[in-house]
Amino acid sequence: MVPSVANPFWGALARELEAIALAEGYHVLLCNSERDPARELKYGEELLADGVSGVVLCSSLPSLDHMTPLLGRGLKMVAFDRTAQAGDPSSLASISVDNAMGAELATRHLIELGHRKLAFVSGSVHSVNRRERLRGFRSVLEAAGIDPAGAIVWPGADTTEFGDKDAAELGRNAARELLARADPPTGFVAINDMCAIGICRGAKDAGRAAGRDVSVVGFDDILLADLFEPPLTTVRQPLPEMAAETFQQLRARIDSAPAAGRSLLIRPRLVVRESTAPAPAPEGAGVPAGAVPAASTAPALAATGSGPSAAG
Repeated sequence: MVPSVANPFWGALARELEAIALAEGYHVLLCNSERDPARELKYGEELLADGVSGVVLCSSLPSLDHMTPLLGRGLKMVAFDRTAQAGDPSSLASISVDNAMGAELATRHLIELGHRKLAFVSGSVHSVNRRERLRGFRSVLEAAGIDPAGAIVWPGADTTEFGDKDAAELGRNAARELLARADPPTGFVAINDMCAIGICRGAKDAGRAAGRDVSVVGFDDILLADLFEPPLTTVRQPLPEMAAETFQQLRARIDSAPAAGRSLLIRPRLVVRESTAPAPAPEGAGVPAGAVPAASTAPALAATGSGPSAAG
């Protein structure tokens, strides 16, 4: 059960899991839950009635109370992209990238490029993975001496809309609004790559260029990240490794007696491409006549390149 395959990350995970499962004689069904507990429960009841043995649950909701009755009836489950939480079932396995570390890598990269006015664009932060990414973002600001309260969290933690199926439009709207402010951010940390792509487009709508006037970092490293223009700096989740571990944990629970719970965190990597560059000089600082700002020179673009180089 994934939030929505409108985000290519979830389609890529489904493909990885299916390939592993088919090789082991298992079949995979795909459900889009939109992070709705009632929808997840309905899917779970139907799947259990149809003889499905195990579920990979990817919504990262704080509570799994809605699924607990199904576990009592024999359904096996692994939580993906969600760290273990207090009150989780004792047999639950949780497989996740270290989301806080990933956001730390992204935010530190922007600060090292000289950005001080930053925005975190997410939609709702009520899921476990998004809370962790926001925590990582804020912790790096604090360590750098930047008041986290002065950073922009758009549209803020009060919204209940996750934006999984329209993340690109969410990012585009965020960039349009934020870049119209009197003191706009120069660096953006996006909740995922589709949101980051939307931010880049919104920056273009506002007459600015990603990788020159503003810097944008995504999260996931979907296939489109390297194909987009400019190629996207992003935090890579090692999907093949995560999918293999997820399948092994689920199969162990299906094939044997109830297993003890397990929580596994996998390290992310920062992949630096061309959507990030040194912070632009403050307005009015001036540039010597005939000079070209460093962020737009050919050597700077070559240094960040669109290849697979990674930092962090």
